[in-house]
Amino acid sequence: MKTTYLSALVLLASASAIPFESMAAGNAAAGKAKAATCMGCHGIPSYNNAYPSYHVPRLGGQHAQYLVSALQAYKAGKRSHKTMQAQASTLSDQDMEDIAAFFAARRK
Repeated sequence: MKTTYLSALVLLASASAIPFESMAAGNAAAGKAKAATCMGCHGIPSYNNAYPSYHVPRLGGQHAQYLVSALQAYKAGKRSHKTMQAQASTLSDQDMEDIAAFFAARRK
């Protein structure tokens, strides 16, 4: 009986150690198509936008949940950047999850 409880406890502990990000709701393949506009800035060499010239954050390899949270904040007006607010305003929650999964799967 002790062995059964111990085995169950070990199994439960190991299952709870699995990162939530591995259970992401986003679809990277769908996100690739949805991220075409994003790539206009976040996918250019040296990550510098030309109009006007400013540094653009690299998104490849970023945690998916961070990206979703950032997009939600732009959409809600809690993060300030006119271009990003405009882009995020058109995205559904699933779009955000898919785009985040796409960028999270890309190399840094």
